[in-house]
Amino acid sequence: MPESRPLRADARRNRERILRTAEIVLARDGLSASMREIARQADVGLATIYRQFPTKEALYEAIVVARVRALVDEARGLADSEEPGAAFFRFFTRVVEDATHKKTLVDALTDAGVDVKAGMSGLSREMVAVIETLLTRAQQAGRVRADVRMPELLALLSAACLAAERGRWEEPLRTRTLSVMFDGLRGPSLGPAPGAAGGRRGPTP
Repeated sequence: MPESRPLRADARRNRERILRTAEIVLARDGLSASMREIARQADVGLATIYRQFPTKEALYEAIVVARVRALVDEARGLADSEEPGAAFFRFFTRVVEDATHKKTLVDALTDAGVDVKAGMSGLSREMVAVIETLLTRAQQAGRVRADVRMPELLALLSAACLAAERGRWEEPLRTRTLSVMFDGLRGPSLGPAPGAAGGRRGPTP
């Protein structure tokens, strides 16, 4: 959840450690993971967790928001890449990978009546803007077909994420499926990606 005022340096470090640890514990124990165990693993007092995350749902929501923020920051870093095509396809893949792993958290929040999207409207706009930057640069470099617009791209990305979430795609299936999608985004005139073998391209050029 967004903080109403900046955290002190030590509180910020505690928060980051709690979020990292909570993800690990949740991945291991599932939704039955206890706040006490998360506190133990993070080497902080239980009261320290509850000061920042008064409920387990608040902690789950903070994890989801932190993951989206990390994706936005990663996309910004890729926006200046010297290989715009590789940057575009790499980030598309990263978003789908993330969707595969966060379904449990999103389901838990939905079951608890928490609307994650409502708390991330500003962050979602940032995500769309940086994706558009990656798309534009890849098109200018000739690595994505020029007729692809944001509505089509977001529809493809949303569909891939939803399928990955529900199907819990393993890496081989994700790689093959995204390869087919990326072939369509490149278009027939772009030819195989550098290093492709046998005419079959992987999810990054």
